[in-house]
Amino acid sequence: MSKATRFLLVSLPASISPTNSHDEALTALRSAVTTDHGTVSPFSIPEFKIGTLDALVQQADELAKLDAGCEAVVGKVGDSLRTILEGDEGKIAQQKTVNDKPAEQYLKSFHWNKVKYRVDKPLGEMIETLHKEVTSIDNQVKEKYNSYNQIKTNLATLQRKQTGNLSTKSLSNIVPPSLLVQDSDYLETHLIAVPRTITKDFLRAYETLTPMVVPRSAVQVATDDEFTLYTVTTFKKYSHDFIHKCRESKWTPRDFKYKEGGKEEESKELERVAKEEKKVWGEALRLGRTAWGESVMAWVHVLALRVFVETVLRYGLPLNFVCGLVRTTPKLAKKARSSLDRSYSYLGGNAFGRDKKGRATKDDSSTSADMQAAGHMGDGGDYSPYVCYEFEIL
Repeated sequence: MSKATRFLLVSLPASISPTNSHDEALTALRSAVTTDHGTVSPFSIPEFKIGTLDALVQQADELAKLDAGCEAVVGKVGDSLRTILEGDEGKIAQQKTVNDKPAEQYLKSFHWNKVKYRVDKPLGEMIETLHKEVTSIDNQVKEKYNSYNQIKTNLATLQRKQTGNLSTKSLSNIVPPSLLVQDSDYLETHLIAVPRTITKDFLRAYETLTPMVVPRSAVQVATDDEFTLYTVTTFKKYSHDFIHKCRESKWTPRDFKYKEGGKEEESKELERVAKEEKKVWGEALRLGRTAWGESVMAWVHVLALRVFVETVLRYGLPLNFVCGLVRTTPKLAKKARSSLDRSYSYLGGNAFGRDKKGRATKDDSSTSADMQAAGHMGDGGDYSPYVCYEFEIL
């Protein structure tokens, strides 16, 4: 979905039309928004079981938090897809579908999932179900992507051992066992990677670096563009001091123990981890695709519930309202809201007036806290005389 797309869910009482007709009310909403500022589609919301006023106010607060939580999960799943697809926006867009269709198409054809979220259940129970679902999605994606990142790190480490320089790469196929003192009670051979620019310094200094260094024991094993690898033999008693002094001199001691068949084992391990990385990559991609669609569906159901609860709190009973989905842009959304404010500021009753620019403003500051608690203020704390929520699905 384009990042330049923003949606508004707007609920208005059917009484905005002279005949209380839903169709006429939707037409009035379209006229208020105007095609210059966005397009309006009907958004179907069923009627739910309504509890007490206190319960509705509490549920409005819970839904506001759940709305923000859903948006965060959708964003995190999207970031995970972006990571696994290495930022390829074309491929990312292909994975971001809801029921195998674009999110915008899902929104425009939205119907409440009555099988998954039964409308005969109490509102509190549906909110809890949606909360558990979104939390589960978040945890599953987090676990799978952490697993993938760990395997990816392991693979990168193994690959560096095959392709890095002599200070980091595996030495299994470089150091012959004949150069190593093995099975000695007193002597130990060290492998030291020395930057090529200071090899002369190393050859001059290594014998006096610590006591008990075997004279003339330095043997060049291999060299590359950056380092030269030497063996040096010392008495075990001074091995620790020798390694410490090497590091101080900016020479890199390599921890290496010769093992028969070590080269073959490393190749097999690299092949195994590469296959595992490919397998988990596919699993993470499939889960990301599914999780993104499911989290968007849950989020839209939360938005529908939020609109319903706020509609009851705002317009009262019996319910007779129309809900429209406005497709616009971040820039035009402000103009669409201003147009709606001009058309429907009267719905705010005594709590709302209009300033010189025609914007809805509060007339009685003492009502602010009550209205905020009851959802009569927008997400940004701005007064709105009608129910309206803005969102973007990225």
